[in-house]
Amino acid sequence: MTSDAGQPDDAGIDPERCDEIADATEDLVIELRDEPVTESRLEGLFDEATTSDPRIWNTVTAFIDVEDGEAVVTDESKLAEGKWAPEIVEDCDTMVTIDVQPGLMPDDFAYLVGRELTDRIEEFRERAEAARDDRWRE
Repeated sequence: MTSDAGQPDDAGIDPERCDEIADATEDLVIELRDEPVTESRLEGLFDEATTSDPRIWNTVTAFIDVEDGEAVVTDESKLAEGKWAPEIVEDCDTMVTIDVQPGLMPDDFAYLVGRELTDRIEEFRERAEAARDDRWRE
């Protein structure tokens, strides 16, 4: 459902699915805001972003699949020297990417990741609204 850039694909947009992904991602942002990062579903992303060697790894991405209305982080992958690490992640509904930053504090991580996820939520909501408008016009 996402393009290589982590954006929702345009083909076959299901507004209800877009809303479900937005709602589940919003729950993930709330969890990140209200719970310690080390107890959140994004703990692996935090670990990779703060402990990876920045001389080797540039960014780290968490791949998120929404299953039964819940956001599930299916994998994390690091980007090195402009090439994806070899992990293959299927059925990714959205993703969040952060620069590798050793020593990044949990509150700063939560802010940066929360801001990116909020952008994704808005994109899904806009796509759902546009798909509903298109259905109405038909």
